[in-house]
Amino acid sequence: MVQKRTIEELHQSASLFWPKFLVQQQLEQSIIPVLIETQQQFLSILALELENPLDIFTTLEISKLSANLFLKHLLILADFGGEKLQRLNQEFDLLFPDGELEYIWNNTQFCYRFQVLPISGILSNQKLNVSSQKLLLRKQTLSEVYKDIIVVLLFAGDSTNPKISGIFKTWGCQIGQLMGKYDELSEFIRQRYIYLSRITAGAKSNDLGQLLQRHIYQYLGKNLNQNDININLNSTIPGVSHKQTGKRDTNFDIVVSKGEKYIAIEISFQETTNSTIERKAGQAKSRFEQIDGLGYKIIYIIDGVGNFQRQSALNTIDEYSHLLLAFSESELNYLHYFILDFIENENR
Repeated sequence: MVQKRTIEELHQSASLFWPKFLVQQQLEQSIIPVLIETQQQFLSILALELENPLDIFTTLEISKLSANLFLKHLLILADFGGEKLQRLNQEFDLLFPDGELEYIWNNTQFCYRFQVLPISGILSNQKLNVSSQKLLLRKQTLSEVYKDIIVVLLFAGDSTNPKISGIFKTWGCQIGQLMGKYDELSEFIRQRYIYLSRITAGAKSNDLGQLLQRHIYQYLGKNLNQNDININLNSTIPGVSHKQTGKRDTNFDIVVSKGEKYIAIEISFQETTNSTIERKAGQAKSRFEQIDGLGYKIIYIIDGVGNFQRQSALNTIDEYSHLLLAFSESELNYLHYFILDFIENENR
């Protein structure tokens, strides 16, 4: 059984400040509204009827859309992420030994000679200035490396080499087929951005607290998926309600269950001090009494410099919980073991 620890011991395991990977996720999501806002500009460039497919470069240069934002749109549409960019660069000489791409566009064969690929080092979103932070701050003009990657994304899936076309079709690099076809292109872009809009649906979708909650949820899903355990976000537990009225079920950040066993998980991470943890502390006694009385468990994951400044609230939560954790990899391991021990042990 995982043992409870003192607040001082918890502090030693805490992150205290938002982890970099969550901050990066927030930055990645923050660009999506910009992409949605500029999708019509992007569409107008691709939908223009051209005699030569490479005239797309001239069209882009005279447009108001920056080259790196145009490239970001293409990368999103093709679902061509950082891992594929790295593979393209690392395996470039195997894919294009002559340094050329021969492809079919509008029933006509064309040939493009790559200008700079492969580049030395790693081809990454950061290096291309299409990571969200740089994309927002630095507008780039059309460069040779941008041209090379744009050609791959638009036309590599239509290579005259069946092996190459097969690889790049699976990588989503056939967007060039839709160039000049406004209705088809518009529908394709619309469907893709409906999907992207769902990612950011609601005002809280890119909030770090929501990202943290989802990260813990996904961690549990990955590590408990072999055990027939149910994991639900923003869920309730049978028989646990707001004590004042008794009519409305209490909502918890995450609920883990199997059969007749339930575990509630509440999460708070605050770098600056605020009243959130005080509110949770005020609810802790009532929630604990109901949950413990039913034979269930409640866990709190509390972290952030601001929360650790509220010692009284922390002590209250510690008293009225079955387990108090901070947020880190080792703490998530504690969480994993505690859940398995309770759920799978018939005597608990």
